[in-house]
Amino acid sequence: MTTSRLPRLLAAVAFASGISAWIRFLHSDLVLSHYDAKAHLVVARRVIDNITPGWQQIGAVWLPLPHLLQILPTQIDLFYRTGAAGSLLSIASFVVAVWAGAQLATAMTGSPLAAATVAAILMVNPNLLYLQSTPMTEPLLLATVFLVVLWLYEWISLPATAGSGKLHAPGKLGWALFLAAWTRYEAWLVIAAALIVTAYVLVRRGSGIRTVTITARLAAWPAAAVGLFLVNSRISTGRWFVTGGFYEVDPTYHGLIVKSAIAVWWGTHRLSGYVVESVALMTAAWLVVQAFRPATSARLVPVALLAAAVLPFYGFVEGHPFRVRYMVTLAAASGIFCGVAVGLMRRRSVAISLAVILVVAALVEAPPWQDDAPMILEAQWDVPRTIERRAVTDCLQHQYGGEKILASMGSLAHYMQELSRAGFAIADFIHEGNGELWDFALKTGPAPHAGWMIIEEQSEGGDILARRVREDADFSRGMVRTCEGGGVALYRRQ
Repeated sequence: MTTSRLPRLLAAVAFASGISAWIRFLHSDLVLSHYDAKAHLVVARRVIDNITPGWQQIGAVWLPLPHLLQILPTQIDLFYRTGAAGSLLSIASFVVAVWAGAQLATAMTGSPLAAATVAAILMVNPNLLYLQSTPMTEPLLLATVFLVVLWLYEWISLPATAGSGKLHAPGKLGWALFLAAWTRYEAWLVIAAALIVTAYVLVRRGSGIRTVTITARLAAWPAAAVGLFLVNSRISTGRWFVTGGFYEVDPTYHGLIVKSAIAVWWGTHRLSGYVVESVALMTAAWLVVQAFRPATSARLVPVALLAAAVLPFYGFVEGHPFRVRYMVTLAAASGIFCGVAVGLMRRRSVAISLAVILVVAALVEAPPWQDDAPMILEAQWDVPRTIERRAVTDCLQHQYGGEKILASMGSLAHYMQELSRAGFAIADFIHEGNGELWDFALKTGPAPHAGWMIIEEQSEGGDILARRVREDADFSRGMVRTCEGGGVALYRRQ
């Protein structure tokens, strides 16, 4: 088999393993156990299923690409209630990520064993297998940033790039930069680092003043994506960029720089294992050393993936609660670095031994059949409350007469998705995306506008409606508390 065909074969294996993992987690009722998995479906669905439908519904804290891709599939009740279309998108993204990682290792080292090592480490990781089975956005992030790094490395490694000939990057690289910048915020940091690396490599290759032109042309793609997102955010939310209000400050890491850095390191090895993370860090350090030589300076490009660590580090310092999934990009990148390490071994026997050690270590520390993998456990934090909320669902369903329901989508989007199984649509709710309707309800109280009100009273200290009830006794005038469960309270208009 030729080296060029191997990444495609590995991608096919990744697809088979991805489908198998999805079936397993679907059977265990874990595909939509994470509250954000449900919330992402709601954001896509609400663009059409809404009191005030329209493209403005995309504007929120999250970047738009994952939801744009899901707008039409989520209008089909089966796909919306099960998340099947979102899972298929994630599986496809996982396949692309495996292909891109294997292709990158091959391009950097020329070793088929390096490509196989990358694919194996990614495909046996239970945390990655779980995420690619859900409608979460991390798999799409991995696919887009891996493509950015791959195509940037391939382009920048061409002699003509720094010579007198080719100055224009391929269009597929530009589109990869644009789409990555529309997926998750970690991509912004990876892209910024990749562009800095690009400028450095071009200077080392002798491009001179043309480096500015080349880098600017590349930067225009993600800059356009970010600019469009900011404009849409301003139009739909009234703010250029939403930076807070969606979490309660956790004092565990708040203001603690060293402890926050350790948290990023700890979370990464929890997802990937000590051996894989350690070899990956050593390989990344070696690639940085090699970047001082013009002939091997392009090998610095994949190190840009480590810039994804900046976002969780900053978040923890700012008091954001710890979430192990914020280190998923680092864990997946560790697989690429381990493959590169295998490919850089000059002696074949040593390369084979290292590949075997890495794969065995990955299987021992984080086997694919592991039910208590960190990501799987984190995704089940809300499961007990999900069960308890069924009492509220039954209470609402048995007394519902078609009246509107006031609820904060910022806090209860996941519960809105759960209610779809009882026959409720997003258009049955008044939420933040309804603009003036929501503002009037917050100002005058729910009774004049809605027959029901659902409040999140516990998570993150309670939502905006819970705070209004606590601070203003007149706010809930005309409403009576009917039932509660899972931290949620249901009010009915008298």
